Amino acid sequence: MLVKSIHRSLDELMDLLIQLSDEEYSNSCKALSNASIGEHTRHILEMFQCLEKSYPFGILNYDNRERNKRIQTDTVFASQCILEVKKGLKAENKTIYLEQIIDGLAIRIQSNYFRELLYNLEHCIHHQALIKVAVLQCENVLIDENFGVARSTIEYRKQCAQ
Repeated sequence: MLVKSIHRSLDELMDLLIQLSDEEYSNSCKALSNASIGEHTRHILEMFQCLEKSYPFGILNYDNRERNKRIQTDTVFASQCILEVKKGLKAENKTIYLEQIIDGLAIRIQSNYFRELLYNLEHCIHHQALIKVAVLQCENVLIDENFGVARSTIEYRKQCAQ
């Protein structure tokens, strides 16, 4: 179910990218502190990529992302990266140690692959909400009303409507 939800969110993102020109994709948005849709997309994808690359070793540091500018400027390349992320999702859970440097001190805490997938899903949805703000600048772009909305909020809204 978790992987299916991730696929759904990434498919929504890919549906958006298909509608955007590279210029719309890479234009800065004042409402997002001059970040672009592409920058938010790159950030989403590189978090998933970082988790995938760390899976065999069991040690994950999200700060060690590539920060590939091509992802944030080229919609076709970004779409290819989405497909690669979807293919790279693992079905088997395992212990993973999350590492980070905070105020000059290295910390390591135990997590697991499924927990990190869930984190990445929620992180993806959060950034999709920000992307939605930037999409309002673009003409003729259609996105689902639930783009960037947490699954729990969608379920809550359904319950309220009944």
